[in-house]
Amino acid sequence: MLLSMLTGGGSPRDILISLLLSLPIVLLALSIHETAHGYVAWKCGDPTAHNLGRLTLNPAKHLDPMGTLCMLLVGFGWAKPVPINSRYFRKPKRDMALTAMAGPCANLLLGLIFTLLLGFLSSLYVFLAMKFARLDTVGITMTYWGYQICFMGAYLNFFLMAFNLLPIPPFDGSRFALTFLPTKYYFGLMKYERQIMLGTLLALLVLSNMFDFSPFGWIADKLIELVATPIQDLSLKFIFLPLLGK
Repeated sequence: MLLSMLTGGGSPRDILISLLLSLPIVLLALSIHETAHGYVAWKCGDPTAHNLGRLTLNPAKHLDPMGTLCMLLVGFGWAKPVPINSRYFRKPKRDMALTAMAGPCANLLLGLIFTLLLGFLSSLYVFLAMKFARLDTVGITMTYWGYQICFMGAYLNFFLMAFNLLPIPPFDGSRFALTFLPTKYYFGLMKYERQIMLGTLLALLVLSNMFDFSPFGWIADKLIELVATPIQDLSLKFIFLPLLGK
């Protein structure tokens, strides 16, 4: 993310553009993630998030300044967690698992939408470049920036999805993976989720800097490639190449 650009010698213009593109997408990704948690919890019987006005995409309701800054700088971060009261759930462990998985599923869906648009815009860019034989037209410039926005949206949402599926408390994946533990051990482990989270974040930051590799970034890149490439190929074949008489 931006930290890699700063240490990698990115120009001030590139850094500023990345910030302007990333910030609204980060806010949207984090907001839809937390809203999904609250909505599913509400449907499972817990009105806490609903009563506190957290079932909204308004970033101001979900923003955690430090978590958002970390998301922008190093690629992984967090929002202000939606309050969940498991005493309202009819089946606490099952409903907690459903509530937890709603966040990553929301990011997966949003990432897929951005990726579909990405594939289409990629083929549109190729079409415009072939048609006008130049890259400085208004249409090509707008398509290029639309592509960049969609790529950032897809990447950040897939990254956030993969990151939150870690089967370690307090990440969402743990709420599903640990449902098979006896209730006493399940809730006992959850008492230490803050300490576990800080240790995990520190370990991920150190390892990503040491090896210059992020498994979450790799997953995001592969999902984008898997979805966007066939959309690009199909759009070119059935829409844009026929317009060129090919």
